[in-house]
Amino acid sequence: MADIARRLLAWYDRHRRVLPWRAPPGRRAPPYKVWLSEIMLQQTAVATVGPYFRRFLARWPTVGALAAAPVEEVMREWAGLGYYARARNLHACAKAVAARGGFPETEAELLHLPGIGPYTAAAIAAIAFDRPATPVDGNWERVVARVHAVTEPLPQAKPRLRALAATWTPQRRAGDFAQAVMDLGATVCAPRNPACAVCPLLDGCAARAQGVAERLPARSPKRVRPTRHGVAFWLTRPDGAVWLRRRPPEGLLGGLLEVPSTDWRERPWEDAEARRAAPLPLDWKPRPALAEHGFTHFALRLRVWTGALGRDDPVPAGDWTPLAQLDRAGLPTAMKKVMAVALDRARPARYASRAK
Repeated sequence: MADIARRLLAWYDRHRRVLPWRAPPGRRAPPYKVWLSEIMLQQTAVATVGPYFRRFLARWPTVGALAAAPVEEVMREWAGLGYYARARNLHACAKAVAARGGFPETEAELLHLPGIGPYTAAAIAAIAFDRPATPVDGNWERVVARVHAVTEPLPQAKPRLRALAATWTPQRRAGDFAQAVMDLGATVCAPRNPACAVCPLLDGCAARAQGVAERLPARSPKRVRPTRHGVAFWLTRPDGAVWLRRRPPEGLLGGLLEVPSTDWRERPWEDAEARRAAPLPLDWKPRPALAEHGFTHFALRLRVWTGALGRDDPVPAGDWTPLAQLDRAGLPTAMKKVMAVALDRARPARYASRAK
């Protein structure tokens, strides 16, 4: 497979993307930048990650600075990137790396760090330390599946694609080669309408020869995500501050602030039972729009009820946040959608039915 490496590296030297975490040609990126970007890029698009990466790097320019930061501040800066377990593991990993005096260089050692799996370990080893490692992401899978015309659907085909990919990786410039495959998949060998005519691997691409490039990699039918329902209670006090609470440190949205709500369950909440589940016996008013959000394993539909404390009402304990500061409170995206409904900023695409 030496010819694949030669052609791809020559193409990469001419067409490499300029990204904030990449080193200039001929140099290696610092492992801190590689690690931070790879954690952020898990399940998240490059365009979305860029601003977050720059903010993190400006605020915490070294892994030691990130390790010394309170985890609540890290979670707040992460808000909006989703998959919040990544942020908790990011902080735990920073502390572990700072304690040992730096990042290890091998995949085996990197795998012992919090939040680092096989792909991330291979990416850091290759890109930061030029080890001959093969970080197989979605772009790699697509390119390899097409070049070898692997018709077995994902995810069943993953072991075979990883094995084939490992035969491509050169002993020298492994980091550049890994990024070359990623760039090729992102810009040329795209999921739809691949630009085969300008691909450096056109000669020898089995899928192109068979006319099936755009159909690969094949995928098994997706399972239908279940829907969960809940009622969020948007409570304000006379000075306009909003009542929030912090979720438990583990689990979904762990450690983040949220608008208090009922449990999220399969069956919609009727008005009468939602009122019984409300945190306070107030005159709650349902908003017409729904706050809808998609998590990995389920879709969430929240009805939003608003309530206001009078000047003589007892004020429950919690995180009372001025309305003007909510955008900086680190609310996860699902709660930002609740806020949009409560403040009449939501798009009126869907409306809640008023169950009796």
